[in-house]
Amino acid sequence: MPEHASPNLLRLMAAAELSFADLSVRTGLDERTIRGIAHGTHKPHTRTLHRLADGLGVAVDEFFVDPAQLLYRRFDQRTNPVVQEVLQAQPELFEGWGEADFDELHSRVGTGGALTYEGTVAAVCSMNRRRELHDKLDVLLESSQAKTVSGMLDLLYEQVVVTEG
Repeated sequence: MPEHASPNLLRLMAAAELSFADLSVRTGLDERTIRGIAHGTHKPHTRTLHRLADGLGVAVDEFFVDPAQLLYRRFDQRTNPVVQEVLQAQPELFEGWGEADFDELHSRVGTGGALTYEGTVAAVCSMNRRRELHDKLDVLLESSQAKTVSGMLDLLYEQVVVTEG
């Protein structure tokens, strides 16, 4: 069981303004099970955590976050308020994003401090492009070309490390 499941479940329920009964309806889990997890007397199975995450509309990773890290998350969100502006104006840029993506974006800084609108859009586009490349690489590494791709990556990596090292 993630050691932070209990406080995070309570935090997420409070943020969503959900009671135990509400979450039980959303997840199909027994209310006693949810209470047990929230109070730390019940160890949830992985599938239970996934059902809770779905019911709360969050990534399952939220149950593993150290509550102390949340202070940094709030600080970073306040430091870069323009992220919310960009999210409202261009929500399509954030398709498929999770908390970790937003945490990474909020933690970035621009020249001289907080991100500008243009800097935020550029950072989002860069992060999306990197994700697309990772997705393509994952497909290639699961294909019949895995050995070739792996060899090419090793060569490129060696060049970068030797050249920049």
